[in-house]
Amino acid sequence: MKNAGKNNKRSIENTLKSITRGKRNAPKSGYVLIILLYLLATFVLLKTINLAGNDFMIGGFAIPLYRFSGVFSSLGNLCLIFLVVFYGRLGFFTSIGILALQFPHIVYDIFLQHNFSAIPGMFTNLLTLVAVVLIFVNRRRADLFEKGLVKNALTDILTGLPNRFAGREYFSRIMKKGDKFVYVAADINNFKSINDTMGYEVGNKVLLEIANRWRDLANGSSTGTFDLVARVGGDEFGIAVQDYDSEEKVLRTINRYKEELEKKITIDGYDYYVTASFGYAEFPADAKDVEALTAAASLALHDSKRRGQGLVLHYTPELSLLGRNLEIERRIREALDTNAVFFHLQPQYDMSKKLRGFEALARMTDTDGKPVSPVDFIPVAEQTGLVDQIDMCVFRRAAEFLEKAAKKGRTDITVSVNISVKHLLKNDFLDEIKKNLSDYEIQPSCLEIEITESVMIDSVERAKEIIEEVKALGIQIAIDDFGTGYSSLSYLHNFPANLLKVDKSFIDTIEEGESSRKYVESIISIGHVLGMEVISEGVEEEKQLAILKEIGCDYIQGFIWGRPMPSEEAEKLL
Repeated sequence: MKNAGKNNKRSIENTLKSITRGKRNAPKSGYVLIILLYLLATFVLLKTINLAGNDFMIGGFAIPLYRFSGVFSSLGNLCLIFLVVFYGRLGFFTSIGILALQFPHIVYDIFLQHNFSAIPGMFTNLLTLVAVVLIFVNRRRADLFEKGLVKNALTDILTGLPNRFAGREYFSRIMKKGDKFVYVAADINNFKSINDTMGYEVGNKVLLEIANRWRDLANGSSTGTFDLVARVGGDEFGIAVQDYDSEEKVLRTINRYKEELEKKITIDGYDYYVTASFGYAEFPADAKDVEALTAAASLALHDSKRRGQGLVLHYTPELSLLGRNLEIERRIREALDTNAVFFHLQPQYDMSKKLRGFEALARMTDTDGKPVSPVDFIPVAEQTGLVDQIDMCVFRRAAEFLEKAAKKGRTDITVSVNISVKHLLKNDFLDEIKKNLSDYEIQPSCLEIEITESVMIDSVERAKEIIEEVKALGIQIAIDDFGTGYSSLSYLHNFPANLLKVDKSFIDTIEEGESSRKYVESIISIGHVLGMEVISEGVEEEKQLAILKEIGCDYIQGFIWGRPMPSEEAEKLL
């Protein structure tokens, strides 16, 4: 097979060694340069010794040239030390060889030629030899220790496979070269059940068997590609696939790992049948960096598990929206767990700018304290059913705010809380409201529940029944975003609401023409005919305010008189 020889040489173990080895030594050109510097220093040293009796003039002072011999001798020895520091074993034996060649000449000068001026040079060389040996020995110890640390940092302790960090390091190297490759994220299905029923020791043996099978497959040549297998988490593995010429070949490789995994595993006399889900993404087609590539493969893996265990799926751009929603869902759950869901209060005024109360607007921060936009988290909360918890969190905070205001003598304000239609129609909704009312010393009439008019489409009779019970508790009801849906006036006529809210989209266009003005005026008239007060949202300009006064709107809410603010600022406003 074409890649057989290549695969034998490029095993997982050899790849891991290449990562741990790193670039420890300086360039070879530096080695040659140090040798040349040493030879130059030696040459100048010999010249200065032979020029005894000659002087070198500096600023009118005569300095004998032979005085410089010690300088160049030290520079030469410094070059030998640099060889050991920068070039390890090669530099050590080069330095030892050079020093060994010098000693016979020094001994000859001292003992046979009786040139006792060579004695300092002999001791200098001996000290250089000691320094070279000490540096080399300590460097070897440090290198061995460092290699051990690096290997442990890059290797999974249980399986001996490269770990997450090693995999990312390897991917970075491939990306720098510009070579295409596929990253496969693999997750063992229902592995938790093995740990729970048979214990972690058996679970570890199963993981070890999987790792050994996949290592043998990667080190062999049967896949026809060059593969690297890493263990990136508890029951998660990553596979890098290279040397392929088509997506069909990639799928064949992944299916080889899938088939090898699904063979019977026997541990302590018991048989286990294990499957996995796979998701993969390609560099550079699907992602341009390590983080984006692994995230893309993880999204494909998640989609594989969602559709049905055992699938092999390629990343598609559509999965990014799914991944974004999953991330937002995770942030919502964390915020609920850490009490990071709160509210801002936007003031509501009558047309004479007397404060009616506030609308409580849900807000949220992530674990780093950064705000998450309601535009992002509210739709996801509604999709995942987490909006119920957000509703009640805001409801409790509104009740707490009203209780504080009441203790300061302000019982004349209203706080409106948005409740989703799905939450309103739940069987335990009324029980939640009653419990929260009992926890705070407030007048129920100070609370107002806002619901969208879509409730009259979804389940009008059930909604009407629940809302009547809420009103019986003394809580007010507001119909939010009126005019944006398709509700029937016959439903609205019998609906037990106190307040009608005109949507901001109509206020934005109220100045554009007579028809826009008449439309808002008709909504206000309908509200009044049905015995409701009317509030317009999103009022931002003086012209809008003037028109609303003229056509008989009761209240306004918008930036013109007040932006959403923290509860502390709302207390000051009171």
